[in-house]
Amino acid sequence: MGKKRKNRMQKSEIEGQSEYYRLKTQAVDDLVNASEENSPPVSEAELRAYRSGPRMKVADWVKMLFIKFWFAGAVCFFFIWGLGGFLTNEPDLLAVTGMALGVVTDLMTNPVLRFFEKTKGENARWMMVTRKTYSGLFLNILYGYVVLFLVYTLYNVINLAAVRITGVADRVVLGVEPVFFGLFCLGFDLLLIQVKHAIVRIVRDAAKKPAQ
Repeated sequence: MGKKRKNRMQKSEIEGQSEYYRLKTQAVDDLVNASEENSPPVSEAELRAYRSGPRMKVADWVKMLFIKFWFAGAVCFFFIWGLGGFLTNEPDLLAVTGMALGVVTDLMTNPVLRFFEKTKGENARWMMVTRKTYSGLFLNILYGYVVLFLVYTLYNVINLAAVRITGVADRVVLGVEPVFFGLFCLGFDLLLIQVKHAIVRIVRDAAKKPAQ
């Protein structure tokens, strides 16, 4: 009796080990052959449950606005403030700042926006120029000059209005500094991007209408 019982226990143990290694081998094969086609669908709620991160979530649009504001303010800090003592000629300073604004947008701001994408191309709606080529860099530099021109014009309008109200001609009410410069750049940037989206929608809707 003892020998038969011992044999049954050994047989059961061998079968258990075989099943264990079979499951392990199947798991490895499933992992190696996994792809988007044969993977089971997973809900967004389940994905969020396994994502790590702080308990206090910041809305994506807040992140996008802060990133664009911060880099524009940094351009003001490093170029307008940093080079203001060396480039005393205002047109030269504006030329350098406009180019810097475009380069920073192409090489720093837009890549950071893409980094925060959950799906590819999700944050393209926050960019005026979405190309990643040299032509995209050139267009971003041109766009930087447009934004800078609008910001420069707004500063002049505000200060001229202050002169009209106060009657003091030799006083600058609103000087150029990173915070307001960043906010003004952000405001005009969002406005121009909305205009771009509106034009694209108009053209797309017009293309969908049947010819009469």
